[in-house]
Amino acid sequence: MDARTRRLLEAPLVPLLLTLAAPNVLIMVAQALAGLIETWFIGRLGTAALAGMALVFPLVMLMQMTSAGAVGGGIASAVARALGRGRRDEAEALAWHAVVIALGFGLLFTLALWLGGRALYSAMGGEGAALDAALIYSHLVFAGAVLVWLFNALAAVVRGTGNMAMPANVTLVGTALLVPLSPLLIFGWGADSRFTGLGIAGGALALLLYYLGGVLALLAYLRSGRSLLRLKPARLRGAMFGEILRVGLFGTISTVATNLTIAIGTGLVGRFGAEAIAGYGTATRLEYLLVPLVFGLGAPLVTIVGTCVGAGRRERALRAAWVGAGLAFALTETIGLAAALFPRAWLGLFGGDAVMLDAGAQYLRIVGPVYGFFGLGLALYFASQGAGRLLWPVAGNVARLIVAGLGGWLALRWVGAGVESLAWVFAAQAVALVVYGLINAGAVAGGAWFARR
Repeated sequence: MDARTRRLLEAPLVPLLLTLAAPNVLIMVAQALAGLIETWFIGRLGTAALAGMALVFPLVMLMQMTSAGAVGGGIASAVARALGRGRRDEAEALAWHAVVIALGFGLLFTLALWLGGRALYSAMGGEGAALDAALIYSHLVFAGAVLVWLFNALAAVVRGTGNMAMPANVTLVGTALLVPLSPLLIFGWGADSRFTGLGIAGGALALLLYYLGGVLALLAYLRSGRSLLRLKPARLRGAMFGEILRVGLFGTISTVATNLTIAIGTGLVGRFGAEAIAGYGTATRLEYLLVPLVFGLGAPLVTIVGTCVGAGRRERALRAAWVGAGLAFALTETIGLAAALFPRAWLGLFGGDAVMLDAGAQYLRIVGPVYGFFGLGLALYFASQGAGRLLWPVAGNVARLIVAGLGGWLALRWVGAGVESLAWVFAAQAVALVVYGLINAGAVAGGAWFARR
């Protein structure tokens, strides 16, 4: 057994998790901040551009969360369990299958959003200049969907070996380059330059260049002697695809439900105009910021739990899950309470429109205080990926979707289209987050991981 796997099985849990999570959390914060900075730059193009990005953003996050968190978690979990059983050849074969899966899903996202983007964004309330901006950004971002999927699949392979630092370093360098590249492509270089900038399309192009550089760096590492696994072609086998997708597809359902919740919320808020969409979209970006933060804790949880389950260390796997869940709850609840107390400090970074600020502040005051339950549920979702048991986390996310969507629709139907109904739409989303966290916690505490299949 290699030293890295032995450490996952034997080292004290709290220091181990914090050590593995620290680079991930810091880098994910940097990556999320880069996205927020891009939103700030696009906000300088006007409310229509900001609203257009708010329409596309749930779909971009769906792709990123599916590739990194859902299928990516399935990849990392499968690799970790194979290494926990002492089967390095199997882990290397799984890495090649992960590449094939990434290519397939990337092409699927490209076709789906090229063909159905206009109808989808229109259904979410997009119209006029906001819809035009959304389509420009969407068509370019999803043209490079394969790059996003390859980046996250290769990073998941590396994390599955217990190496959290290498993907984190790639992300850090890429983020450092993205921050100056994005405004350069959006606005151009100086007033007298021939290159006057690409507008909202420049933000999309900068994002794709970031992922291209990351893919090349990860490929170089996995082909080198520094990697525990070596990426090389392997005979494609249904059982290998199943080992990844058994977890990944369940996780995809969960991720789709998460993003549908935001998308449906955008559609409900869309009845109040483009400014309200911009406010809601900007406020929910804080919720999306929580995802990479918890992912920083969740990525090592997948690997620790997966390795322990593969080696038959059930009690250690459960202890790791609860340690990670407690840390995630504390982190996200702190952020949520701060946002609820000072919502305009966040929203004012992205625009000054009064309607936008009012809608966003109302959301954060109502939903922010329960963000801790989102962190709790999401951390246990990642831990459940490591255990290869995702039925209850998926059920929790579907329950969240139903409560938020149905509750918001009923609010508009019963209360009407006034400001009061908007508050009830947000209240339904708050209740939905609590339901999500409690279902996941109850399932793990109730022994769902090790019940007979």
